[in-house]
Amino acid sequence: MAQLELSNDMLHLIKNVLERLQQTLPPVETEIDFSAPAYKWQKQQLKPIHQPKKIRLADLKGIERQKAKIIQNTLQFLNGFPANDVLLTGSRGTGKSSMVRALLTEYADQGLRLIEIERDDLSDLAEIQKLIQDRPEKFIVYCDDLAFNAEDENYRSLKSVLDGALESGQHNFMIYATSNRRHLLPEFMHENTPITKVDVPQYTELHPQEAIEEKISLSDRFGLWLSFYPMDQALYLEIVESYLAQAEIPFNTETRAEALRWCQMRGQRSGRAAYQFSKHWIGLNQLNQL
Repeated sequence: MAQLELSNDMLHLIKNVLERLQQTLPPVETEIDFSAPAYKWQKQQLKPIHQPKKIRLADLKGIERQKAKIIQNTLQFLNGFPANDVLLTGSRGTGKSSMVRALLTEYADQGLRLIEIERDDLSDLAEIQKLIQDRPEKFIVYCDDLAFNAEDENYRSLKSVLDGALESGQHNFMIYATSNRRHLLPEFMHENTPITKVDVPQYTELHPQEAIEEKISLSDRFGLWLSFYPMDQALYLEIVESYLAQAEIPFNTETRAEALRWCQMRGQRSGRAAYQFSKHWIGLNQLNQL
């Protein structure tokens, strides 16, 4: 009986050791399915997304100038001409991420592919480059809600890939990122305050302007900046009406009042709020017809 208990203890110990060892081993390499239009970078592997969410460029209202610029840049990229990495910044819900996803819907048949990556995985960008360097498709590596805190070092990997490293500038690889911050890193009030030599703390930087330049240099490496701004009531209602028209639902006085009440409850007028209200209103009308 004692031997049996000892044997069970040993088996349990061996199992724990094997599980810990498995966690330290690199993932098993598998053949990448390049037939998909989109991918998610997870656990150092490209996970195919065969049916990404469809968003049309025509549905994005009130951002025609930004749309025209990003379309032009993307067409240059698809045709093998010089093009820039893109940073889309501004208010939440104004169409930044939707615009990038809509590019895939519009140009997937021309060879455009999208790879979504999390901020914490940016150190793997060089590895992604190696995996796709011989592919004929054109890949946009897309990072949504990109921002870093003061202690985060992942931004250095992004800087290197954008234009700091010898390998950067790959012909079939570009980075499109969205952020609510123009410079991606936090900025502090004291950085705009002149430094005097009176009562300077011991650990204050001798050259604070260089630290500020370090922060700004990251966003500077994106060649194309596109800014998005809050929308007015008229544009918000226009977007709602456009979505409802696709479902053949009339935009009447009642609908208008409900749409305004919806955005007031959300605390914002945005394309995202308009889309969410449209889903609510279309679904409600369809439910009432049962």
